[in-house]
Amino acid sequence: MALASLISYGQAIVLGLLQGVSELFPVSSLGHSVILPSLLGWNIHQNDPYFITFLVATHLATALVLLGFFWADWVRIVKGLGRSLRDRGIDPADTDAKLAWLLVVGTIPAGILGLLLENKLRHVFASPKSAAFFLMLNGFMLYGAELLRRRAPQVEEDDDARIAKQTTFGGAFGIGAAQALALIPGFSRSGATMGGGLLMGLSNKDAARFAFLLATPIIGAAAILKLPELAGSHGNGVRGQALVGALCSALTAYLAVRFLMRYFETKTLIPFAIYCVLAGLGASIYFWVS
Repeated sequence: MALASLISYGQAIVLGLLQGVSELFPVSSLGHSVILPSLLGWNIHQNDPYFITFLVATHLATALVLLGFFWADWVRIVKGLGRSLRDRGIDPADTDAKLAWLLVVGTIPAGILGLLLENKLRHVFASPKSAAFFLMLNGFMLYGAELLRRRAPQVEEDDDARIAKQTTFGGAFGIGAAQALALIPGFSRSGATMGGGLLMGLSNKDAARFAFLLATPIIGAAAILKLPELAGSHGNGVRGQALVGALCSALTAYLAVRFLMRYFETKTLIPFAIYCVLAGLGASIYFWVS
């Protein structure tokens, strides 16, 4: 069977739209990409080389949207990083430099664990049944983060300054390591980061902001490393579908991040926790009885 017939343009549109939303909403994009094709009866498996190649394009689109959305922040962060390197230290008043190094510290464990564990975890937990089970656990993780959250006083008006002052380097490292959970289909990268931010005393809005800033280099770097596969033999027959999926992913990613930054100004992770538990439970029942 030709690769072109393994994923249609209609499937590419659905999966691309889903990726953009579920990558940023704390509901696990990988879990949904495993569960949905099985529910719809599609002959798509997450470990198929052509499908991994397709996902590379949608992930890269999401990272580019995040970079564009927070472009002004990234310009300040990079300048702060440059100042700290020039001065060989972080000025206590330079919150942009502090935030830059928090992101560096958080990226290191996520990157290392991703390189070491991604292929192993993808193969071990590749079934829709396990993805549905872990989606339920993701819901409990989000609910637990809200219950155990530490409410620190919000003393700074600037969003990034609040994040920089309330987040420790140890906390950033822990959040980066926790993102390795997202290598298991069903657990959410943004959910783990947001939950960690709440435990450190960040508000829901600041926890989401830090999650999206931290996700940008991690998602982008992972996609760029695998981009040659799209140009190589694994991309044969799916490059057009990958382009369509990437455009759809970019659209919903932009709408998602814009919505979530407003949503978390006043609301919490609880609705997402409830969704994950109910969706995971419903999918688990379906897979066990079918």
